[in-house]
Amino acid sequence: MTVTNVAPWMTTVGASTIDRKFVADIVLEDGRVINGASLYSGPPLPEKTYLPLIYGGNASASWGFGGIRAGSFSASTCIAGSLDENSVRGKIVVCDRGGNARVAKGDVVKKAGGAGVVVANVAPIGEGLVADSHLIPGLAITESAAHTLRQYINSNPNPRATMVFRGTQVGIKPAPVVASFSARGPSVESPYVLKPDIIAPGVNILAAWPDGVAPSEIASDTRRTQFNVASGTSMSCPHVSGVAALLKGAHPDWSPAMIRSAMMTTAYSQDSQGKPLLDEKSYNQSTIWDMGAGHVDPEKAVDPGLVYDLTADDYLNFLCASNFTRQEIRHIARRSISCSRKQSKPWDLNYPAIAVDFEASETMAANEIVVSRTVTYVGESAGSFSGTVNNPKGVTLTVNPMKLDFTAKGEKKSYSVGIKAEKLKVTPGNTVTEVGRIVWSDGRRQVVSPVVVMWKQGY
Repeated sequence: MTVTNVAPWMTTVGASTIDRKFVADIVLEDGRVINGASLYSGPPLPEKTYLPLIYGGNASASWGFGGIRAGSFSASTCIAGSLDENSVRGKIVVCDRGGNARVAKGDVVKKAGGAGVVVANVAPIGEGLVADSHLIPGLAITESAAHTLRQYINSNPNPRATMVFRGTQVGIKPAPVVASFSARGPSVESPYVLKPDIIAPGVNILAAWPDGVAPSEIASDTRRTQFNVASGTSMSCPHVSGVAALLKGAHPDWSPAMIRSAMMTTAYSQDSQGKPLLDEKSYNQSTIWDMGAGHVDPEKAVDPGLVYDLTADDYLNFLCASNFTRQEIRHIARRSISCSRKQSKPWDLNYPAIAVDFEASETMAANEIVVSRTVTYVGESAGSFSGTVNNPKGVTLTVNPMKLDFTAKGEKKSYSVGIKAEKLKVTPGNTVTEVGRIVWSDGRRQVVSPVVVMWKQGY
């Protein structure tokens, strides 16, 4: 539940990897090779020479006349001034993630006289790697690789290693996967609006870079470049912004909600090998809260067939249904709003995805929620769409009608979804989530809406 920017009128974008990596290895003296990632392009380490290896937490500096040593966290994460120069001089230093920027750790090691830096993932970062333009020979390794490396250091009286920088490799599999740093749902504000909406490329992305700014963004870095390789949802969001601009160019009459709908209902949830998208944190299968509706597919989004549109009044009705106060709604709408006494439910917002919840208990009977949706036809000629259902585990979905016929572009049709959930026992304070989907198809296009069903149990 780390996702932010979750308002239903925003398109919330998670990050995925691409099939390109910048590969670097740390080679231990015993012959083992630990894979990592790096953009370092400076002078390599001496060829066929193994350098002493030390963990930053074992090299804390002493301060002042009292001989007070740097804290273990400061030294293990290589915070400025935390490393003892006599301990790290001429060595490769292993620094844990956290406390300061990844590239800043290499700068700290360099100022202390170290020869190289290994930036090690820690929980909960997991197995995701981001390549950085280090000032000294340096690379990043995964959380599991970090355990292996620390075991080698702790079990060897004279641990030694070297680094090999292998440059760019393409055709990496599996790809895409959900980036380890990408924020996860559900939304704390409202689990009835699927967030993130979609994912897009956000790891090791070639991007324009401002003049006068070093690629590492460190003051001591005198390098300058017109382009850099960057990672973050700050990279995936521009991808989706670009797709949205292209869709608006192709369909000037589309609203922002229609554009988002086109991207969500045509998104894919399988990688280049046809397997379910994985989560880079653990390389287990990703969930609906990791990837939203899936990975954006621009070519399919330009011709979705059907879209789910929304107006400002729809959003205001959602706020009313979500029990926002009149003052809170006025602050958002910038005008006075009177909520109807007959309020709709928050899951009735005409969103491309459907999310509902049930209160789980020992005495829970089979409950049913009925949700309505309205689609707008955006095809150029008459069309007919048939619905198919993939039920979430423990749930029966009933769609009515199962066929939608359209005679002209812009025509709207509504359908209802009965969501009947079986009794389920849930541990107090927890939520169980199951996912299905509704697919409308005219034989050429598929319009996919995820259906998320949650069982909640309070304390």
